[in-house]
Amino acid sequence: MRFHAVRGAGLVVAITALALSAGCAKKDDSEVQASGVKLIQQGKLTVCTHLPYPPFQSKDASGKVTGFDVDIMDLVAKELGVEQTIVDTPFEGIKSGQDLNTGKCDTAAAGMTITAERQKVMDFADPYFDATQAMLVKAGKPYKSLDDLKGKKLGVQAATTGRDYARKFEKEKGLQLVEFEDLAALQQALANGQVEAAINDLPVWTEYLKKNPGGFTVATEFNTGEQYGFPVKKDSNPELLKKINEVLSKSKQDGTYGQIYEKWIGKRPSA
Repeated sequence: MRFHAVRGAGLVVAITALALSAGCAKKDDSEVQASGVKLIQQGKLTVCTHLPYPPFQSKDASGKVTGFDVDIMDLVAKELGVEQTIVDTPFEGIKSGQDLNTGKCDTAAAGMTITAERQKVMDFADPYFDATQAMLVKAGKPYKSLDDLKGKKLGVQAATTGRDYARKFEKEKGLQLVEFEDLAALQQALANGQVEAAINDLPVWTEYLKKNPGGFTVATEFNTGEQYGFPVKKDSNPELLKKINEVLSKSKQDGTYGQIYEKWIGKRPSA
């Protein structure tokens, strides 16, 4: 496009107006940068999660969201020189990749297992947590393994990986599986003797033991090979993935990860 010449003050006004317009224009989200990493909001690392899922993320008495995932993401935000902001959203939108694709968040921290299916719709940083299953029993009970539960009732929670794991050994070990719709019902069944033992994620039991000291004990753990990961939008933000991986590696080397693990989960994992 060509422009006609503008004389004197009119030219100054036109140039000034153009400069102001450019300076006030809203910056495209994709151009917001922090340490070379694209973020959807200036000065913030926006993290999607689904509350509550203690000890990874839940609200404390003051309403503040705290937990294992929160502390790890705080390390990432600090490395980027920004603040973490948390968006509570249904898990379906997180695991489907929709929340990342629509720009609701930069990443997600929701105790989410890395699976081949999810890797098709989002990119995962390196695994940050081994999702070990565990068997809880009442204190004083003699059960130390699934072999000890032959002919006994073992409680499991519906639609969980703990249930799936127990089903693999149901016939072989002679287990009587009793399925419960939610964690609270499973815990109550164990407490009142409806079942002799119960299987669920180790961190879930760790949290339960804190609230019920002396009443129960983790009899054994099962390494099911599951790992949690932090995702970002598919094929979109390799620099953020790189930064998350760098923070995870550094925190494990300098002991910060171990401190966070002890704070929220329990005994540090072996190197």
